[in-house]
Amino acid sequence: MGISPQITNLIIILGMMQVAKKIPFEDESVLNLCRAGYITSNLIILSIYLYIQSIVNKKKDLTTLKYVEPAPMGSSEEGKLVTTTVQAYDLAQLKTLMRSQMMGVAMMGVMHLYFKYTNPLLIQSIIPLKGALEANLTKIHVWGQPASGDLKRPFKQAAGFMSSLQNGTAQSDKKAVESAERAGRGGAKEE
Repeated sequence: MGISPQITNLIIILGMMQVAKKIPFEDESVLNLCRAGYITSNLIILSIYLYIQSIVNKKKDLTTLKYVEPAPMGSSEEGKLVTTTVQAYDLAQLKTLMRSQMMGVAMMGVMHLYFKYTNPLLIQSIIPLKGALEANLTKIHVWGQPASGDLKRPFKQAAGFMSSLQNGTAQSDKKAVESAERAGRGGAKEE
């Protein structure tokens, strides 16, 4: 099983905070080296995601995928039935990953360029890259792991700080899908 990704992230963060205390960020060449490392890390992440996108588009897996999407937090309505294909699902997940990465880059840009924080450059050069290499789509399309168990679509949301506040994960079991179909909730096909 191994150590959970959240624990390894915490270890990396704590370790890099100690390393960052020893790095002379006042030296312009050291600072530029850290900036180059951060930019390189993000270019590697982008190339991984673009590679996954090309594989997904090449495979054209049009297998139908039905699942019940949980209702929004605080809503009294029930989940919505979603009918899509594996290809469309993977591309939607990839779009979410890319958007998340771009938000991180934007936040880091504000923190570094506007607020002049330099220490996060180190941490944000490692943690997002580690996350991209451990993503479900990377495991399936790059590392060649079978899409079963934890990698079965729809993907289970990672247990995290905010997961207890949300209404749960998407349900793909036959009973939940049939119940949603009978109730007429959603059913709009995503293309």
